Amino acid sequence: MRGSYDVVINSRRLQYKFTIRRNVTIIRGQSATGKTTLVEMIRDCNENGIDSGITISCDRECVVLSGRKWERDIAELKNCIIFIDEGHNFVLSQDFATAIRHSSNYYVIVTRERLENIPYSVDEIYGIRTSGRYGELKSSYHEFYRLYENIPFKGNGKIENILTEDSNSGYQFFREIIQEHGGDCIAAAGKSNMAKAVMDSKGPVLVIADGAAFGPEMERITELMKIRDNIYLYLPESFEWLILQSGLILRENLLDMLAKPYAYIDSEKYFSWEQFFTEVLQDSTKGTIYQYAKSKLNPVYLHENNKMKILTAIRPLADRLGW
Repeated sequence: MRGSYDVVINSRRLQYKFTIRRNVTIIRGQSATGKTTLVEMIRDCNENGIDSGITISCDRECVVLSGRKWERDIAELKNCIIFIDEGHNFVLSQDFATAIRHSSNYYVIVTRERLENIPYSVDEIYGIRTSGRYGELKSSYHEFYRLYENIPFKGNGKIENILTEDSNSGYQFFREIIQEHGGDCIAAAGKSNMAKAVMDSKGPVLVIADGAAFGPEMERITELMKIRDNIYLYLPESFEWLILQSGLILRENLLDMLAKPYAYIDSEKYFSWEQFFTEVLQDSTKGTIYQYAKSKLNPVYLHENNKMKILTAIRPLADRLGW
């Protein structure tokens, strides 16, 4: 399944309105914020129809997944938006991650747990808030809000180190940049190691990771940012996305792909948007001087003009760091 879907759920006293854009959306937050009520309303509407007094407006069927037969249900459901409430431990398992990896469905998971087996985006972690009242009956209106949309970038000090997830092309590019400014680039050998690597770092450190898949680590990193002022965070969709944003690569429909990725990314083929952007970049540069390999950076990307174009894609961050 691909696409962006508006969902509106109504009862006499409540309304939920939100948009689902990716294959995995996470809802978290404290008790009594309406998370479980949302799932219960969908279940009630599916089980009791018009008698429930609830309506669901969406271009895709919205269903609730629970119970011991979840694997069978996932296999049978096609092109649905599947909601999973808190308390179902199967979402923590590798079996669940495997089951949804090539699924045609989108998944909305209510959980306070870190789902380390699933590469979900930092942009698709939401809380639910009540935004006031609507209608003559003064029913409550609920909407989603991104938990990590506005992360403060504290200070303007010199960055001494950059921390990346691995030692692939992104690491090789940023190592070149930071070494020009007297610093070093450290590879954490996996995103699950990044929090420890941040704790072990000395001096100001800039964490650069693929935002498209970094969701499981966000809580740990942002908690560290609360107690240390010299941790900086930059989370593009991926390094490949940065190159595509830079204008170096020409491809039909590229601007539209970058503006509306959800219209192109099939959940059955791509577990995360990072995989899609990697494939687009590799296909677009094959047989050219810009031919891209994820494991080893093509030196052409380090030529001064090309390097500056890529850095231009991350303004104003680069300006604040003096790059």
